[in-house]
Amino acid sequence: MFKEFKEFAMRGNVIDMAVGIVIGGAFATIVKSFVADVIMPPVGLLLGGVDFANLLVVLKAGSTPGPYLTLADAQAAGAVSINYGVFINSVVSFLIVVFALFMVIKGMNSMKREAEAPPAEPTTKECGFCATEIPLKAVRCPHCTADLSAA
Repeated sequence: MFKEFKEFAMRGNVIDMAVGIVIGGAFATIVKSFVADVIMPPVGLLLGGVDFANLLVVLKAGSTPGPYLTLADAQAAGAVSINYGVFINSVVSFLIVVFALFMVIKGMNSMKREAEAPPAEPTTKECGFCATEIPLKAVRCPHCTADLSAA
């Protein structure tokens, strides 16, 4: 059983998948930072200085009564809240990841199509008399003037 597990674990697909998961995790942290630190601040500024991470609806006040200016304040007070601003950030992050994956897969598909493209149809042929390359539809060789319709 150990031998089978070792063969399974060392199979190329499993290793490729593991590498993909590790890279995906690293990519997720980059996207999270991109959304939180680059995209959302200007969007919040355009919307009147709103920080999306701090948008919430308090369902039940905590030990210290509200209003809570930040999500951290609400959590520190033990308030029960719906944190829809965090959800908006997550949706934007998801859309960025999906778009990035779409672009990677689109690029891979176009490279695959180029590699699998059928060879172009020939447009020339060789004269059977003088071995000169001539157009495919030619009926007489322009070099040796041989009649190619009989050939």
